Amino acid sequence: MRILCTNDDGYMARGLQVLAEAARAFGEVTIVAPDREQSATSHSLTLHHPLRARRSTDGALVVDGTPTDCVLLAVNELLPQRPDVCLSGVNHGPNMGEDVLYSGTVAAAMEATVLGIPSVALSYAGFEFEGLDAWGEVIGRLLERLLTTRMPEHTLFNVNLPPIDPADVKGVRVTSLGKRRYSDSITRAKDPSGRDYYWIGGGEMSWSGSPESDFQAVEDGYISLTPLHLDLTNYRLLEEIRAWDLAL
Repeated sequence: MRILCTNDDGYMARGLQVLAEAARAFGEVTIVAPDREQSATSHSLTLHHPLRARRSTDGALVVDGTPTDCVLLAVNELLPQRPDVCLSGVNHGPNMGEDVLYSGTVAAAMEATVLGIPSVALSYAGFEFEGLDAWGEVIGRLLERLLTTRMPEHTLFNVNLPPIDPADVKGVRVTSLGKRRYSDSITRAKDPSGRDYYWIGGGEMSWSGSPESDFQAVEDGYISLTPLHLDLTNYRLLEEIRAWDLAL
């Protein structure tokens, strides 16, 4: 099995190394990852300047672009053969609820799905990353289940690992997306010249959703696995909206 590993935290991120090490039990692993952190780049492509790729001392292919760029280049130019599966992560931080719309980690898996390659995005839903090494065995067992099963077409799996000791994980729950809310997430201040600037990020975060949601599974000590598909059409509303008088 040919396995492409990528992420949005950059090629030196420990989460990526842990994922690649676990994946090597199942096939030939190639890392194609950004040269720097690309968190919250979503599904962006670099269109207005050329991209460069180089080989790092540990053999990874390093791209000066977004996670989506990495997957697109890997599949179409950098790899001698098309990968059988794409694994993105392990992200340093959660990707639950609306996070999936912003996440470069999820976007990389999504790009692979667009290209017809089965894909999994994995994230650690905590903020103390020194313990990521301990997750290698659990990730390996999860990958064994996923990579030996025929994954659905046009669907990627979004996995979130709870911020607990992996020995205490209660199992895997198949979940839906929860809802995330930030408060006070924009900081306004003045630069040394007295001009206003704005910094997005931080603030308090809260979650809501059904008992089957991703955040609830993580809160309860389970690994959350959410199937995501690329068709955003709200099919339940199609007939209702077709009945509207939209004549111009």
